Amino acid sequence: MSTHAATAGTLAAPGARRTLSSVVLGRFVRHRPAVVSVVLIVLLGGGAVFAERLSPRDPVYIDMGHKFARPLTRGHLLGADELGRDVLSRLLHAGRVSLAVGLAAMAVTVLIGAVVGAVAGYRGGLVDTLLLRLTDAMLSFPPIFMLLALAAFVRPSLASMTVIIGVTSWMDVTRMVRSQILTLREREFVLGARALGAPASRILARHLFPNTVGIIAVAATLAVARAILLESYISFLGYGIQPPFASWGNMLNNAQSYFATAPWVAIFPGVMITVAVTSFNFLGDGLRDALDPRHARSRA
Repeated sequence: MSTHAATAGTLAAPGARRTLSSVVLGRFVRHRPAVVSVVLIVLLGGGAVFAERLSPRDPVYIDMGHKFARPLTRGHLLGADELGRDVLSRLLHAGRVSLAVGLAAMAVTVLIGAVVGAVAGYRGGLVDTLLLRLTDAMLSFPPIFMLLALAAFVRPSLASMTVIIGVTSWMDVTRMVRSQILTLREREFVLGARALGAPASRILARHLFPNTVGIIAVAATLAVARAILLESYISFLGYGIQPPFASWGNMLNNAQSYFATAPWVAIFPGVMITVAVTSFNFLGDGLRDALDPRHARSRA
């Protein structure tokens, strides 16, 4: 039990936990791109949450008199699209959809991946082999093809996009968690729990999962970025969120025909996707450096 306390920190003194937290925070703060990314993610999230208050116009209101209004003209800060709809208002409301899909799909991805990886790593033997072969089989298919195949048979909606992305993106999380569980299952605190007759579910919940929180947190941030990008792919190809509701991806789909004459209609959604994906990726890098000092030293 003492080894487990030292490893997971669950029984550590409050002062020790504060010291560990300060060390992790210090490492994270030294990763400047990650700190900037946190600020950008907060701004994107705030824009999505308060889109109703921040939007200067109704995002679905059609005003053909303002068709393709240029940025900073006719009261449109970022211009208007082919139907005269305000681009800024649509970007803010589209952020709600894209970020919601990213976060919800991340939850599905992490849940499936962590459970499959933990069971495979802890059980070993035939169970591990079968689950690993399933994971490899899923990885052998290009994700965008699987997404399009599933999206073609499912009515596009926020929920369906979330589930489709989540069930096709869990494999990397499984491999990461399995690798960690394989390392931990032979540690003294796990062997002691087994000797005391603790069931597998209790060992996983109380002893193994707490020690995978770090890698799961890193995987979660990267999964959000991946989900936002995949939602953009699907919506860009016309299988995702359908108009008049906006996502950053379907805004690009609608704008592709007008790039030469009204480039701002495509540029601003593209910038939002780039900023969101890059920010979550840098956040994942920062968390990995903060939670794994060996990785931080190798970067230095």
